[in-house]
Amino acid sequence: MLTCSRVLIWTFKKKNKAMNPIPKVIDQVVNNDMCIGCGLCVYSCPSKAIEMKWNNYGFLVPELTGKCDGKEKCIKVCPFNPFPDKAVKTEDELAELFLQETKQFHKKIGKYISIYAGYANKFRTTSSSGGLATYILGELLEKGVVDHIISVQESQIPNTHYEYALISDKKELTKSSKTKYYPVTLSEALTKARNLDGKVAIIGVACFIKAIRLAQHEEPALKKKIAFLIGIICGGVKSRFFTEYLSDRSGVPPKNCIHPEFRIKDTSSTASDYSFGCLDKTNQKQSIIKMRKVGDMWGTGLFKANACDF
Repeated sequence: MLTCSRVLIWTFKKKNKAMNPIPKVIDQVVNNDMCIGCGLCVYSCPSKAIEMKWNNYGFLVPELTGKCDGKEKCIKVCPFNPFPDKAVKTEDELAELFLQETKQFHKKIGKYISIYAGYANKFRTTSSSGGLATYILGELLEKGVVDHIISVQESQIPNTHYEYALISDKKELTKSSKTKYYPVTLSEALTKARNLDGKVAIIGVACFIKAIRLAQHEEPALKKKIAFLIGIICGGVKSRFFTEYLSDRSGVPPKNCIHPEFRIKDTSSTASDYSFGCLDKTNQKQSIIKMRKVGDMWGTGLFKANACDF
């Protein structure tokens, strides 16, 4: 009886798998701990079979929640697809598709149009670095290059500090300034943007930008819809437990932490000598701790997504 039961269970599982195959992005990327949480697979899935969910390590990853059609569109837009199409095999091929107007090339950075260094006087003190991203986004809105911006803002979702959201007013830009070392996903924001009138700009870390380029390659209509991309330098995507750890070290119990800030500048010191701060929702008091007091969070890779090493 035991042997027969095992055969029956194995046969049932085999048939069930054939009826509802595992999406390639889960089988080849998530199950190999290479997902970065961008959510473009969820956006691109025609059967809506996957949703972004929190895993046990504090990262957002796609999870099978419906019936997969097996068409493999999810893997086509994944920046960590282990078997990409030849046309988009590396960032060099993507650059040939999207930067056709320039012949400038450097072996370390690939194709480029121009390189500048600078800062924005108005936003420098309220931004993580020089405030250029905030300045550029404001100019894009003011000049009518784009009508909407997708950037990271404080979340309205319970127990989630930050999320991607739409901005259509230049006055709202300051809310999205500063880097947030917290997992976010583009899955829902990009779906909303697709149904909006007008053009969109998106700001994100490099792997998210790559995913968007792959989506534009697969869905040409997105080339017109997404008129501008701003990539920000990234030292690694952090788990949500990074925020909990810093909150605890600053003296606020993680369950009471609200409005976390990851790059509070000290104008009397260097740019790298920044602090973490958050409010305690029980008394609305802010607690701040210098990042140098909590150890090397970046060089050691603590709380970092595995995909970031690749």
